[in-house]
Amino acid sequence: MIFRGPYEDVAIPEMSLPEFVLAGAAQRGDNPALIDGPTGRTLTYEALAGGVRALAAGLAAKGFSKGDVFAIHSPNVPEYAMAFHGIAAAGGIVTTMNPLYTEEELSFQLEDSKARYLLTVPQFLEVARAAGEAAGVEEIFVFGEAEGASPFAGLLAPGEEPPHVQFSPKEDLVVLPYSSGTTGFPKGVMLTHHNLVSNVVQAEVPQEVGESDVVIGVLPFFHIYGMTVIMNIAIHVGATIVTMPRFDLQQFLELIQNHKVTRAFIVPPIALALAKHPMVADYDLSSLEMVMSGAAPLGADLTRECEERVGCIVIQGYGLTETSPVTHVNPEAHEGNRPGSIGLPLPNTECKVVDPVSGKDLGAGETGEVWIRGPQVMKGYLSNEKATRATVDDEGWLHSGDLGYVDDDGYFFLVDRLKELIKYKGYQVPPAELEAVLISHPAVADAAVIPVPDEEAGEIPKAFVVLSDDVPLEDIQAYVAERVAPYKKIRLIEKVDEIPKSASGKILRRVLVERERGGA
Repeated sequence: MIFRGPYEDVAIPEMSLPEFVLAGAAQRGDNPALIDGPTGRTLTYEALAGGVRALAAGLAAKGFSKGDVFAIHSPNVPEYAMAFHGIAAAGGIVTTMNPLYTEEELSFQLEDSKARYLLTVPQFLEVARAAGEAAGVEEIFVFGEAEGASPFAGLLAPGEEPPHVQFSPKEDLVVLPYSSGTTGFPKGVMLTHHNLVSNVVQAEVPQEVGESDVVIGVLPFFHIYGMTVIMNIAIHVGATIVTMPRFDLQQFLELIQNHKVTRAFIVPPIALALAKHPMVADYDLSSLEMVMSGAAPLGADLTRECEERVGCIVIQGYGLTETSPVTHVNPEAHEGNRPGSIGLPLPNTECKVVDPVSGKDLGAGETGEVWIRGPQVMKGYLSNEKATRATVDDEGWLHSGDLGYVDDDGYFFLVDRLKELIKYKGYQVPPAELEAVLISHPAVADAAVIPVPDEEAGEIPKAFVVLSDDVPLEDIQAYVAERVAPYKKIRLIEKVDEIPKSASGKILRRVLVERERGGA
């Protein structure tokens, strides 16, 4: 049975992402597009539009052309949007990177994506340069100035005509974020101009964001949630984004108060802080009209606590990197919002719930894997046809890996995950990646990693290790921490005699999860 939301399908223009998102930018003149939260430095819409054109022209002059890949490795700053859309306007593909990545993680993505250039910030230059050299990146650029990198400003060619690029929106990639998908190591998610334009148009229907809104840019633009829902939608409608390079609760509250922020897109750990931290009472958050949580499940009780504390509606949405990302969202009205639910499917989006064992379509109230079909579904995984076929079937259905059900009114609820990803504060932590690091330790004979529920983070990684030598478990945790981004660190570790496995040798993580829940 196929389920659709209550919305009529919408027309999706066939044009490039920068042309669509920036259509009204130049006419908005001195209206602030992005404000750097810590400094107050402002990028106007006119400057943003001009900067995008100047960057596209400068890139073309360097020989950067359609289909070339440019990596952005930066926290949220106003110029991020200029760089992103300037690269796209030149016909390039942006691969966005977590600034907390280690050298090894960075070099993997740079090499896998075949990035020609890398853009970073001075404080991350050392790691970026080492990774860039290892991956054969041609040149490294930096916002501002730093020894050993070319200034981003030097890429701009103001007054020059940007190149005329012939786009095929449904075929041409615009962004290549990396996701672990349902299992395994990070893979490049091929998202086209049409994918992202579609999702902006689709998400605008239930969202009430407009030109007078002020949006807090706390979620990283390298992540598809921040990229689409904050950066691209807000710029498209002419709203103002107040950027934050990283989450700090006090600064977050100060910026909401001082800039009279109207809309906050967050993740559950921020919702938890808003609901429970005593500091919240010291700030005036009355400008907030809507808070939306995504990237990981938000419980009904916490939703209501957060609503009472901040004094506005708190809704939940859902999506995946592979769906650009939004597929479901609750309406922005108390009578339509269902705490605990991920909401209703967007326009132009079909969903069904499928029994993961039999493959049979299920009806309302029956729990199975959520499948999604729509114009926001990715083209596939970069150079990984096997993973693509395992995720998107021949009929275009994306198999989400999430278990859920739909109620009689068409609202979707998630109850568990088929996929084995750990969601730490909204970030994806693939167990297989951590297991590979653990196994590389000389004293670890075998290892498995599972998620353990945590009130603040949602889930934390716990490792089970079989040791071949008597080594303190803290030493093994430290070993992993040196080799992965901070959010991927092993938070709990336990020594065991053996790791449960199937006859084919696959780790039976579910057995460990059940053992952990049962306290055995």
